Amino acid sequence: MQIDFHHGATYVIARLSGFGHAKAEIIAHAAQYVDDATNDALICFHNQAMYKRIASAHKMIDYKNIEKLANHQVWIPFHFLPGNEGKAAGLNPDADFRHKIVCKPNSFVAKDMVRACIEDADKPNALHRLGITMHVYADTWAHQGFAGINDRINLVKDVLDENNNPDPGLLNKVKEFFSDRFDDITSTFVGDILPLGHGAALSYPDRPYLKWHYTNGEGTYVERDNPKDFMEAAEEMCKAMRRFQLGDADASVAGLTQESRVKLESMFRNTQEEDGDKRHQVWLKAIENGEFGFPPEKLEYIAKGKGSWKHKAISDTRSKQLKSEIFTYHPSFLDSDWKHFHDALMAHRFAVISEILPRYGISAA
Repeated sequence: MQIDFHHGATYVIARLSGFGHAKAEIIAHAAQYVDDATNDALICFHNQAMYKRIASAHKMIDYKNIEKLANHQVWIPFHFLPGNEGKAAGLNPDADFRHKIVCKPNSFVAKDMVRACIEDADKPNALHRLGITMHVYADTWAHQGFAGINDRINLVKDVLDENNNPDPGLLNKVKEFFSDRFDDITSTFVGDILPLGHGAALSYPDRPYLKWHYTNGEGTYVERDNPKDFMEAAEEMCKAMRRFQLGDADASVAGLTQESRVKLESMFRNTQEEDGDKRHQVWLKAIENGEFGFPPEKLEYIAKGKGSWKHKAISDTRSKQLKSEIFTYHPSFLDSDWKHFHDALMAHRFAVISEILPRYGISAA
């Protein structure tokens, strides 16, 4: 999923679940920032204080850097949560690892991840952790069938839309994106190179309006109905956020109202710009116009630079940090959204990698 869902739709779902503007804004910002937190350098302050952050994403161009992207601590906990073949913990201990880590929508692993987040709802970074969790939770629908490793299961071929029409530009886009790692004559990756995640399908899984089908690297025919999947994700996210507010991961709660479902589905199906940033602007305008049943709000998202969470925390406006840079320390740093977000990233990653996945016989890092 892209910024239109992770920021715009997540904010809307948070409001519809009962959060006010300020809290929903934090949740949505954190959800999108998972895709934009690409640096993991040590922060050094003038008073000798330090802070170590981690990255939750790589720059998109690095999809071509196969070795760098074979990073279980980024792709598996934050983008391609293993689905354990849809089975509960302990039910398939002898299954092949590569099949166990294929992403599945709303898997038992995903539900355990949501539970872990709710159980930490009293922490200072709880809303930031919820945003991160909702990002990963939503991606279990969009990224289903793909794995956060370089593997043949991530290969796609015979990609067609709902009318069985091929995208004439897809092959050229894949060739351009992967450059000399892809042979457009044979329509295959060169040598032993295998795609990571849904890289070979480019943005097809992320566009909410698409219905499409393809054959994966194991010869399995796969049908995808993105509007249906995105609606299911929105419904379950609403329930998860209601349970978070109650502090009870097992609470019986309602999902979206019928009116909200109609509006959200209309947004998913009818906002058909291929560019996620353009779709995001449609969501922001609809929020500003009060089209979702809650009061109008002016919402914005600044990933880096002036006005960003990072800038407010350490007064840094650059997209890439200099290794020798020393920052001025302010006591407000400890309660900044940027620090809370990175603390929450570390808590989320530890819970997924060290606590949840081992229950399913998965050692991911």
